[in-house]
Amino acid sequence: MKFDYTPRPDYTLKIEPFIGKQIIKVLTGQRRVGKSYLMHQLMEGVKEKNPEAGIIYINCELEEFGHLQTHSDLLGFVRKAMTGAGPFFLFIDEVQEIDSFQLALRSLLAEGTCDLFCTGSNARMLSGELATYLGGRYIECRVHPLSYKEFLQFHQLEGNYTAVMRYLALGGMPYLSRIGLREDLAFEYLRNVYSSILLKDVVARENIRNVSFLENLVIYLAGNVGNLFSASNISKYLKSQHIEISPQLVINYLKALTNAFFINKVVRSEIEGLKIFEIGEKYFFEDMGLRNAIRGFNQLTDIHKLMENAVYLHLVASGFQVFVGKTGNTEIDFVADKNGNKIYVQVALQLTGQQTVNREFGNLLHIQNNYPKFVVTLNDPIIGDNYKGIKQINLNEFLLMVI
Repeated sequence: MKFDYTPRPDYTLKIEPFIGKQIIKVLTGQRRVGKSYLMHQLMEGVKEKNPEAGIIYINCELEEFGHLQTHSDLLGFVRKAMTGAGPFFLFIDEVQEIDSFQLALRSLLAEGTCDLFCTGSNARMLSGELATYLGGRYIECRVHPLSYKEFLQFHQLEGNYTAVMRYLALGGMPYLSRIGLREDLAFEYLRNVYSSILLKDVVARENIRNVSFLENLVIYLAGNVGNLFSASNISKYLKSQHIEISPQLVINYLKALTNAFFINKVVRSEIEGLKIFEIGEKYFFEDMGLRNAIRGFNQLTDIHKLMENAVYLHLVASGFQVFVGKTGNTEIDFVADKNGNKIYVQVALQLTGQQTVNREFGNLLHIQNNYPKFVVTLNDPIIGDNYKGIKQINLNEFLLMVI
């Protein structure tokens, strides 16, 4: 049966050069961002190029594979399924659900009997399970929710102010293309996705005990997107709300949320050097629709936060490592680095007067190098598209720009 999907070539093109190579291909990312669809896309590509290929597919979330509890179960199942001449290709969805799965993957890789692909919804599978046993023998492809360009494609929209506002409100979860962009239906779906992520990928996976505090922490993060803060500050705020939580527990729960790819931590870096500041960071949501399903979407108070979130996601999806820039008392919203090439980005809702212009452009003018610098606003430029070498660009155009 042919699997119904919309192609996402930005990801499949990254994986295709490694097909047929003795290296494990790992798709990681938040739950429901489309990893399974990409896996089926890869399976169809393998079958088209090699009709004799033996495809073995395991979805650890389906009941029919519920008996695969341990690495021994997995090995036995795969070896039994490899009948015929091959070559064989093994695809495992949500592999972290199988206890000690890395032992089975290591054995299969050593035997060289099949080409290995898997997906996972928790970063610990790379930092712990896979890294320990398979260091250097896997490649990771991080899958994100739909980029703005993909959002337009999936929903058959033209890129304009209306479309970018829909993107900021509803985010990029791919399945919304089946549900539609009616806000009540979309948010109902997104609330269910949020509950699934929290319970399966955070609470159960990380053995979280204080679920009530975890939920309050997520609400706090949703209200403070793009704000600088520390675990100590969060702890003090919660104490003011009569919630007694230590800074260390805050750190642990933040780490659990980042492990599930639900939020992303962005640290501060000295612009002119390599110093990373250990205190004070920003957090951005992997999907803005999930943030809004939790907190609600208030266009008057939330739009600048969501603009920053969207810019961050575009930079990361474009392959940049992203920091908050700092030089003296000046802060740059984003310093992005890709293989030594940098760009600097300030985000402003609008440039309402000379004071705003001086602040947003002035911060960037302090940076003494020739790397590209942008001020991203919601609306079109009002002072021309170039101000002393700094480009002002509207959010719609920036999110469509190849960088």
